[in-house]
Amino acid sequence: MIRLVLIAMLLVLPGCLQRRIRVTSDPPGAFVWVNDTEIGRTPAETTFTFFGDYDVRLELDGYEPVHEMRRAKAPLHEYPGPDLVAAALPVKFKTLIEWHFDLSPSLEHALPPDQLDAEMVERARRLRRQTEGLEEPVAPKPADSAPAESDGAGS
Repeated sequence: MIRLVLIAMLLVLPGCLQRRIRVTSDPPGAFVWVNDTEIGRTPAETTFTFFGDYDVRLELDGYEPVHEMRRAKAPLHEYPGPDLVAAALPVKFKTLIEWHFDLSPSLEHALPPDQLDAEMVERARRLRRQTEGLEEPVAPKPADSAPAESDGAGS
């Protein structure tokens, strides 16, 4: 009789597999896209269906944009075989994949305007020298690393 009740419960109350991805950033508030679908501002969460690689983008004014591939790895109860048992149990299995990103300030916001202008001009000069095939000037070696001179004694 007890077995019959347990079997009936398993059929009537199937379990649930819940899969979510949570994206956080430092600082928070960045727009997040997962596989080119906007999911909101960090901290943001979304559901997902398949485990594997995901294309993740974050953008926040004043910070360098981030574009990375991240992997959602399957837990043991999601592998073929155990997943059938997990789906049949009257227990909710929750899978939460968490990805954190540290955003770097963009140069436009990290440097004072005059230093930013000087950096940009210097980068332009370096690019011009590279495209013209000119070599960068080689810095002289320090005196202590120069080869020792012979005294002419012919040792």
